Amino acid sequence: MSKKYVYLFSEGNASMRELLGGKGANLAEMTNIGLPVPQGFTITTEACTQYYEDGKINDEIMNQIEEGIVKMEEITGKKFGDLENPLLVSVRSGARASMPGMMDTILNLGLNEEVVEVIAKKTGNERWARDCYRRFIQMYSDVVMEVGKKYFEALIDKMKEERGVTQDIELTAGDLKELADQFKAEYKAKIGVDFPDDPKEQLYGAIKAVFRSWDNPRANVYRRDNDIPFSWGTAVNVQEMAFGNWSDESGTGVAFTRDPATGEKKLMGEFLINAQGEDVVAGVRTPQPISALKDVMPEVFEQFEKVCSILENHYHDMQDMEFTIQDRKLYMLQTRNGKRTAKAALKVACDLVDEGMITPKEAVLMIDPRNLDTLLHPTFDQKVLKETPVLSKALGASPGAAAGKIVFTAEDAKEWAARGEKVVLVRLETSPEDIEGMKSAQGILTVRGGMTSHAAVVARGMGTCCVSGCGDITMDEENKRFTLKGKEYREGDPISLDGSTGNIYDGIIPTVDATIGGEFGRIMAWADEYRTMNVRTNADTPKDAAKAIELGAQGIGLCRTEHMFFEADRIAAFREMICADTLEERENALDKILPMQQKDFEGLFKACKGYPVTIRFLDPPLHEFVPTEEEDIALLAESQRKTVEQIKAIIDSLHEFNPMMGHRGLRLAVTYPEIAKMQTRAVIRAAINVNKENPELNISPEIMIPLAGDATELKYVKDIVVAVADEEIKNAGVKLDYEVGTMIEIPRAALTADDIAKNADFFCFGTNDLTQMTYGFSRDDAGKFLNAYYDRKIFEQDPFAKLDQIGVGKLMKIAIQLGKESNPNLHLGICGEHGGDPTSIEFCNKIGLDYVSCSPYRVPIARLAAAQAAIKQTK
Repeated sequence: MSKKYVYLFSEGNASMRELLGGKGANLAEMTNIGLPVPQGFTITTEACTQYYEDGKINDEIMNQIEEGIVKMEEITGKKFGDLENPLLVSVRSGARASMPGMMDTILNLGLNEEVVEVIAKKTGNERWARDCYRRFIQMYSDVVMEVGKKYFEALIDKMKEERGVTQDIELTAGDLKELADQFKAEYKAKIGVDFPDDPKEQLYGAIKAVFRSWDNPRANVYRRDNDIPFSWGTAVNVQEMAFGNWSDESGTGVAFTRDPATGEKKLMGEFLINAQGEDVVAGVRTPQPISALKDVMPEVFEQFEKVCSILENHYHDMQDMEFTIQDRKLYMLQTRNGKRTAKAALKVACDLVDEGMITPKEAVLMIDPRNLDTLLHPTFDQKVLKETPVLSKALGASPGAAAGKIVFTAEDAKEWAARGEKVVLVRLETSPEDIEGMKSAQGILTVRGGMTSHAAVVARGMGTCCVSGCGDITMDEENKRFTLKGKEYREGDPISLDGSTGNIYDGIIPTVDATIGGEFGRIMAWADEYRTMNVRTNADTPKDAAKAIELGAQGIGLCRTEHMFFEADRIAAFREMICADTLEERENALDKILPMQQKDFEGLFKACKGYPVTIRFLDPPLHEFVPTEEEDIALLAESQRKTVEQIKAIIDSLHEFNPMMGHRGLRLAVTYPEIAKMQTRAVIRAAINVNKENPELNISPEIMIPLAGDATELKYVKDIVVAVADEEIKNAGVKLDYEVGTMIEIPRAALTADDIAKNADFFCFGTNDLTQMTYGFSRDDAGKFLNAYYDRKIFEQDPFAKLDQIGVGKLMKIAIQLGKESNPNLHLGICGEHGGDPTSIEFCNKIGLDYVSCSPYRVPIARLAAAQAAIKQTK
């Protein structure tokens, strides 16, 4: 039996979303529960997928569409192109996930000159008939044939001016007839052929346009940002027309059963009298609030209120509806779960629980974790934002809103901020030595780098707004200026960044501080009840750790100790260590850093209130710590009593062809064991001190050795750590438990995890590096070619933003299986950037990780995503 590609509304239901798309499934469901829905049929998402496979609508699908038309004609008693009783339809796209960027609706399809004459005579409403035809020509030309709207709008404006009127509805039937002729002439001028008269040709053109729109640039970008695979396809809905432009006793509108901004339980929306769907959203005329319908058509309003109540009770969620009124008769054209702000989402979920409509478990499932970001970071004043044009767009790498004066160096950011200026740090790319400037800035904008570049990772950890990879900028760092969209920006010029959308704005847009209401706490408490995986944070300072604990973190999964070396009071000592000629000189320099590191760790242990703290030993290559500016090199030479040439020779010797795979991680500890010894002393002494002061915390530090690829090298470094740790504990005369584990970030480590686990108490997956090593490309350079991969459908996602479950995921599964077989007590976590991504968290839950670790401000997202993963898994 051949596959069914076309379903009448009466043949579907809400559970068929994957096949019928959201719109089609809901039209079918509304039909089933007896609501007034103009009838029609849905062409399935599988037909769309087949269209892309075949490069056309194949004969089988074509035949089923023909059958659908015949059945629709029987249901309505009207016929396509008929001169007695013509059938007019709307054509709408409808993917299973609501998607902006898809094809706009086409209304009044089925009209031609003859049909217009017939309906004008039969109804005695010539103006309405002519209005429908001019709208159809305009929509079909724009949406199907991609002749821009502006050409038609210019013709309408010209005619209104000539007739001395301001509103479209003031044009007469004669005016609209003339306008339709002008539109068709414009169509022929642009396309080179006459406007199609055959309704079936029109219909097939519209169906193809819906399928094509699934692959347009806007849709592709939205899909990538929202985890929607290309393979899902979109459905097409063909529905009998209801005419809101029939008369002054007709109209069209959009409404929500609750306020989408606040979540308040009250009907929200607007409508227009004597209008069709696109008039409401196009803003050509000012609509009236939905409450005014009560005065205009009280019986219709009463019926609409009943429908709203039926739909909310049926779907157990706030609904977003489109409706049309034709001659005082109500028709429902669409319903869907309404998009809402994060604040509204939490309120609606809690209210629905209180109203007995849903369970707490269902409340947890109905909130998109990614939306929580907007609750935790400042946002722009929406009123001002609406009036401000977007200057450029790049990657929204760390959420929040930032506005300030442009500075070009970390030093300037620090200096300007110290005197009370709000600044935005603009760099080609950031490096670890920019850390203090990044802390001082309201926001960070980089020309290069992706979602997991240095700037993005550090900014997310600090909760600072960051927009990265703005290739539109032509940078002149030396002269402290850049050019963007033809305008030159200099130091001190104002700029605003939106780290959620990646939008960049000229000038200062006022920001509004984040506010968290009581509903947030309720939802999070329910989430914590259902999740089975712990959530830790990536934090390097007591301040970040305290913020994460406040947001519900259960300890630190990654403390990057290298970030601690960049503070002004210790970078000098660290550079002294790098420049040392002998072991004794190196140890002397490290002795200066030891008390500082110890103090750092004590602060972290206290901030984490007894939760586990995982401290990763020095990871980046040493060249990241040496100065690059001539002035700084000269200062270093002077302090080390060396010549500038000697310092430059040391810096040159540290240069690496591929630092990603170079002298870093535990390889530094093999070459310079004294670094690992100093860090071990600092960790153990800090734990002993904090336990003395606060015995109830019972600190048991976790020491993480980075970049192991071989069991023997790990054992070598672990033995050094254990010897020093045990010596410190013995000398202090105390009992202290501690663990030594490793990061799994090299494919070989995953493949030999059984050997590696013999020398590890825990594994933590560093999926940023594991992804780089597995794919063989650098996260900082991938931006140069990833767009080409997206365009050619090689990749649908950035593997650094969404965990590659097929390749990298397989290595993780292998490591877990082998590691657990060899060491049943091994505990497992992830601390790469993927630890804060909901899709990746779901995968981590599935493969049995004990915890995920993410930046402090992503902790609530991870808590909610982990709960949703656990609920889905038990299902």
